[in-house]
Amino acid sequence: MTAKITFIGAGNMASSLAGGLIAKGYQANAITMTDLNQDTLEANHKALGVNISTDNIDACQNANVIVLAVKPQVMEQVVSPLKDIVEQNKPVIVSIAAGITLNNLQTWLSHDTPLVRCMPNTPALVQAGACGLFANQQVNQTQRALALSILSAVGLALWVESEDQIDAVTALSGSGPAYYFLVMEAMINAGKTLGLSEDTAKQLTLQTALGAAQMALDSDVDASELRKRVTSPGGTTEKAIGILQQRQLEDTFAQALKGAYDRSKELASQ
Repeated sequence: MTAKITFIGAGNMASSLAGGLIAKGYQANAITMTDLNQDTLEANHKALGVNISTDNIDACQNANVIVLAVKPQVMEQVVSPLKDIVEQNKPVIVSIAAGITLNNLQTWLSHDTPLVRCMPNTPALVQAGACGLFANQQVNQTQRALALSILSAVGLALWVESEDQIDAVTALSGSGPAYYFLVMEAMINAGKTLGLSEDTAKQLTLQTALGAAQMALDSDVDASELRKRVTSPGGTTEKAIGILQQRQLEDTFAQALKGAYDRSKELASQ
């Protein structure tokens, strides 16, 4: 029997996850989406064929999985009314909200609730996401498989060893797309300075980023070795890499990710 999934919150990430599942053969009629915005619900129903509702409690009555896809600041008021039905039916709760800890969810629900905390990133919107997940001890193997299948529907999904590592996932892949967008922006602007048109600089930059990522994914060696292989002694690449390393690019990235990691922890404690 197909597990019933309820998404509370029908925004971009929820619709991407639901769409990814359906594209991989999941039954649309086994998915329910709730939201306060009726137009958002209607758009998802039209695009995906899922069930829709504005009543969270009713939508969760028969759910095997409840995906919490609302903003962190409204999470408590959304989750607390579900306490009784969650205690009765024991669905696995999957939270994709930044800064909401398992302890927060246990306080609002109960300490024996099966909980999964995860951090997807925005490329999930184009089926190319990267996500880390952590489950508490109440999550059984079937529920772990369900949670993983939902996040895997839009890209890479990996289990991490501790909840603390979710903050590292947030710093690395959760915030990571913005780092690459900044590099792309810088390269496009540099290309324009060197005389290329904006369109040419943009197309070359984006295709180069895509190609480099694909090479790294397909290769049996690490990124460091790939870099060495395209850096000919005395050549143009060596000159550029030398300047980047002289400006301490690696240290800058390490400091940036540490800052994101620390901020993730701060948000979780607020």
